[in-house]
Amino acid sequence: MLEHQSLVTCIAVGAIAGWLASLLVEGYGLGLLGNIIVGAMGALVAYLAVWALGLHIETTLGNIIAATAGSVGVLLLAEAVRYLPRIGR
Repeated sequence: MLEHQSLVTCIAVGAIAGWLASLLVEGYGLGLLGNIIVGAMGALVAYLAVWALGLHIETTLGNIIAATAGSVGVLLLAEAVRYLPRIGR
C-alpha cells in the first residue's frame, strides 16, 4: 500500500502535470480536481509509455515532465473525441 507521503506526492505531481497540460492545450481550464484527474490519467499514460520503451525515470521533475506529456496527450485525445461528431455533419 502507498504511504501517505507517496500518495501526496502522486497527487501533487498529477495536479502540476494537469495544470501544465491545461496551459499548453488552449481551451482547457478544468479546475484543481479536473487537473488532478487529467494529470493522473496522463501520468498513467506516461508510465505505460516509459515502461513500454524500457526506460526508468528517477527524479520528481522527470516524472512531472513525463506526466505533463501524457496529460497533453489525454487532453488532445479528449478534444479530438469532442469534435468527432462535428466532422460528419
